[in-house]
Amino acid sequence: MKSSVIFQHKPTISKASLRGYSQIAVLVDQHTRAHCYPLLAKQLPPHSVIEVMAGEDHKNLVTSQVIWQHMTELGFDRHAALIIIGGGVLGDMGGFCAATFKRGIDFILVPTTLLSQVDSSIGGKLGVDFGPYKNHVGVFQQPVATYIVSAFLDTLPSRELRSGFAEVIKHCIIGDKAMWKIVSQRTLENQPWLKLVKHSVGFKKKVTQKDPREKGLRKILNFGHTIGHALEGHFLNTDNRLFHGEAIAIGMIMEAWIACSRKLISEEEREQISGYLKAVFGKIPVPAPENWIPLMKQDKKNKGNKVLMALPRRLGNAVWDISVSERDIRGAWDYYNTL
Repeated sequence: MKSSVIFQHKPTISKASLRGYSQIAVLVDQHTRAHCYPLLAKQLPPHSVIEVMAGEDHKNLVTSQVIWQHMTELGFDRHAALIIIGGGVLGDMGGFCAATFKRGIDFILVPTTLLSQVDSSIGGKLGVDFGPYKNHVGVFQQPVATYIVSAFLDTLPSRELRSGFAEVIKHCIIGDKAMWKIVSQRTLENQPWLKLVKHSVGFKKKVTQKDPREKGLRKILNFGHTIGHALEGHFLNTDNRLFHGEAIAIGMIMEAWIACSRKLISEEEREQISGYLKAVFGKIPVPAPENWIPLMKQDKKNKGNKVLMALPRRLGNAVWDISVSERDIRGAWDYYNTL
């Protein structure tokens, strides 16, 4: 399916682009219904609104059943469409529900956070968590269109903006040394956001178009995510939950140490990566690996009993399917604790 990305300052979806659908529903959570949906509502043709609870702990099959039930009660057929206004959680889950409802209906993404604009809305990965396992159940399916609205970034709390910034940093480390130099010389508050969003979208689109189903090259986008997802899942059941980007930042620091131990990056490059990430994200206490290694063993990138990682190979490049041991992971944890 052809999927277009439209950059805008203010949200606009033309009614003409929605002609031909038998029905339209807009999926929101309580936050995007209050702050984002009103900016689009009057532009849309007659439609229904489906509201679910916000947050990673609601990104599951229980909430998916709620969405499917609403679409069923609305009498949706295969010619209906779902417009999803929200961050990565809602985009992943809403897209998953659309892609599986009656074997698939069209959906449109309107990502409202930096994280969703630069990462989760691009590439067609959809899914929900299963217990502590991140995105354990899902499909690949492209939206009809993705509307990236820069004005939404102005409404984000600092912690939410910082979380999305982790993925921007990741794209630079694995794909663009020149952009890494620009980003790493600025504080969070002084980044050229529009330039960075367009850069991340362009980079991720190029990678995912070459490898849409993650058989090879696309795996480089998982740098920081093998450890990061395990930590995110671990903290999900505690009183000290991590935002996605916070977990990925820790993952990138630890995995950069592993890359250095394999001579893929120099000690100087490792210190550049860890120093900048620590400056932006601070240092979060992480429990011993035996508390979260079991979650890593369920990672989707693994093969057999091998834990596989994507790691940087010099700043601006990356490799994938690198097998790592528990000893490697403990060494990375020890290094993080010394920072």
